[in-house]
Amino acid sequence: MIREAELMPTPSPARWLEVSTVRTASGLAGMRAEWNALLDDSQAGPFNAWEWLYPWCRRIGTDRQPFVLQARDRSGALVGLLPLGFDYHWVLGRPIRRLAFLGESHVGSDYLDVVARRGREEEVARTFASALWELRDQWDVLDLTDLREDSVTVRVLRETFEKHGVGTTLTERYVCPYETLGRGESFDDFLKRTSRRDNYLRRKKWLEKQEGYRIEKTEAPGALAAPLTDFFRLHAMRWESDGGSQGIRGRGVESFHRDATQLLAERGRLRLYTMKVGGQAVASVYGIVHGSSFIYFQSGYDPAWRNRSVGLVLVGETFRDALEAGLTDYDFLRGTETYKSDWTTKQRRTVSLRVLSPNGDGEWFVRREQGMRQVREVAKRLLPQDAVERVRRLRRRLSAVRG
Repeated sequence: MIREAELMPTPSPARWLEVSTVRTASGLAGMRAEWNALLDDSQAGPFNAWEWLYPWCRRIGTDRQPFVLQARDRSGALVGLLPLGFDYHWVLGRPIRRLAFLGESHVGSDYLDVVARRGREEEVARTFASALWELRDQWDVLDLTDLREDSVTVRVLRETFEKHGVGTTLTERYVCPYETLGRGESFDDFLKRTSRRDNYLRRKKWLEKQEGYRIEKTEAPGALAAPLTDFFRLHAMRWESDGGSQGIRGRGVESFHRDATQLLAERGRLRLYTMKVGGQAVASVYGIVHGSSFIYFQSGYDPAWRNRSVGLVLVGETFRDALEAGLTDYDFLRGTETYKSDWTTKQRRTVSLRVLSPNGDGEWFVRREQGMRQVREVAKRLLPQDAVERVRRLRRRLSAVRG
């Protein structure tokens, strides 16, 4: 068992910070107001929000034990958070304690990281790195996924552990296309620097002539039921038609999003866009506003309207709305699909960092992963490609049923 523990105050050259841990769901539930205040005064990404991570713990990570590091100054003010949780594995009869970000799986949480008061990122990261070293007998594997490649946390953790002779493994994860929006830039001027201008204008002109064409934007917490139902339906229809990866799969993940969208809307962070023609919803975009950024999270559309480019037009309208709101960044998150690159000229990358505790059995966890990877590679070589694809589809369907 891992006991509730308070760590010793961790000194820094200029300031003094005390680190403690929150290890229960009830403790996490009571952190919303303080967490929000810190996030608003930080440069941390959107998926480090309490409104995202708390419902993830309730709906998806129910088997995870929270292990949230918090750093406070002498006045007791919260200046840093590191939202982690324990994921337990048994390998050859050995219990392996994997420490990872809350929100790491099933929901596409890019840019997970330390949440630190603006200007104190390195100080807080070094404080938490020292705490994790001090606590090395309580975990076997430290797996931090989907941080930005330029994260201070990545550099500081590597420096800290390698200073003690402990190796770290850095792995590339995803490319995240994005675009910078000029302050005061008009939507027409923005369109001129994209490759979709002519197609967007032509398709929108046709749609505007259709009876009942309109785009609805939903932000209010009490108005989410109908647009969310449309979104889930259209998202599933899109996935079934293209056979690709479904971003929202299973009842547990859908329940998570119902909770998260409600909480995000209460904070004024949610944007649900629904395109309707003749009273029928034909396309939907699920977006999040974070600081001065618009985050394109997921979308859906009716395949019967694919040739009318309803998805293209609705994405264009989200760019228009972002510009009119004075936002300066539009982020498509992970994935290099053509529809993203057609609107953007810039990219961010994410990475994962793994550390094995010198006091633990993390090496056994790594060996099991390597063994499973080799089995999959052999299966791909031996099985016909269509059989491999059938297995993948079956696994996705079973996952959806279990979710």
